[in-house]
Amino acid sequence: MKQRLSLTLRLTILFSLSSAVVLLGLGILIWLAMDHHFANEDYVVLGDNIRLIQKIAGEQPVEGLPPRLKEMVEHHPGFVANVRTTHGQAVYATAGFDFGPAFERLARLRPDQTSFIWEQKGQEYRGMRALARDGSGGALTVMVGMNTEIHAHFMHAFRRSLAFYIALAAVASGLFGWWAARRGLAPLRMMASRASGVNAQRLDARMPVDAVPVEMADLAVTLNAMLERLQDAFRRLSEFSSDLAHELRTPITNLMTQTHVVLSQPRDADKYRDVLASNAEELQRLSRMVSDMLFLAKMEHGITLPNEENINVTDEVRALFDFYDALAEDKGVRLRLQGQARIVGDRLMVRRALSNLLSNALRYTPEGKGILVETRELPGNVTIVVENEGVEISPELLPSIFDRFFRADKSRTRAESESAGLGLSITQAIMAAHGGEISAESSAGKTRFILRFPLQAK
Repeated sequence: MKQRLSLTLRLTILFSLSSAVVLLGLGILIWLAMDHHFANEDYVVLGDNIRLIQKIAGEQPVEGLPPRLKEMVEHHPGFVANVRTTHGQAVYATAGFDFGPAFERLARLRPDQTSFIWEQKGQEYRGMRALARDGSGGALTVMVGMNTEIHAHFMHAFRRSLAFYIALAAVASGLFGWWAARRGLAPLRMMASRASGVNAQRLDARMPVDAVPVEMADLAVTLNAMLERLQDAFRRLSEFSSDLAHELRTPITNLMTQTHVVLSQPRDADKYRDVLASNAEELQRLSRMVSDMLFLAKMEHGITLPNEENINVTDEVRALFDFYDALAEDKGVRLRLQGQARIVGDRLMVRRALSNLLSNALRYTPEGKGILVETRELPGNVTIVVENEGVEISPELLPSIFDRFFRADKSRTRAESESAGLGLSITQAIMAAHGGEISAESSAGKTRFILRFPLQAK
């Protein structure tokens, strides 16, 4: 696996490369400016010398020019000159200098071009050409040149110094960049250190928000929110495990106790049949509890709706009233339905949610009281209210009634109720799967469960 570079090393390399590129660009700009400056200076000097030659030539005839030109040229080191008549006859040429390459370059110039550059024996020359008149009025061709060795030597030394300082600056920038990156990323390392210490026993650890730079504050807030969710989920899981163990222990203990008792001595067939029937009831309760927990686990893990269809809520409630009619009549409870509404969702899930609420209402509605199911289509959602008369739920208990295995009456025994405390949790999960929500109210001797479905299923 290819080793990845650390963020500190990446920033260090970035600082070094950025500094090197900026300094290199600045150095090239200075080098070009200096070269242009030297070229301008050379052409100014060449122009002055040409004008001097033109002046000397205009003061005397051709025969007297060589001594004067020789004296002038010898006072300018690195300067060469060549003067000819328009017929090609040499008047003066710097001694020992081969003007052949210069004349070849001159032959390729445009008529209006006066300055030029040529190379000779590994050295570069800058030259100019012009016309002059001698003292007798004859036309002359003047060509002058200047060796750029001094400038070339200076520019070569400048390039070497520039390369050295660019490399030095890149190294220095890298060191400063490494220091700045290490210092700037210190809060991130602190957050990583705190995060590494988070475990099942230390879920209350939080990232420092005020002690980190603004750029990392959002990350710290996000991590803290994640830790809050993890802590809450772990707490709920721990409570669920504890509640589950408590709920399963009672029926299992009953099964074991009854089985041991009946096996302790010989019994008649009727006694064995009674014990087996009792065990079957406990096993059925266990099976229903396990099925409910599996269903709840699927719903809480974002299960999609198996079937989506248009549902007439009124028809579903009437069907449930038919199912619970005998039980309601037995308990002396009246069932009423008001309103019309349609929703989009899974029919079986919606029926199960309504059935849970009706079953719960029947359980806690006193004799002679009533249960009202009201459906309303409102802007943006469909509301279903299941209301029953009876003892109110304490305000401090309302936020907890949708928790798994929750019972308002802690003294209730298994014999008094077959509920495992999962009905409202399942109903809440069904509403979440439909993109809706459930809430509860309890006041004035009435308890209401309010289901809100969106007009379109999510």
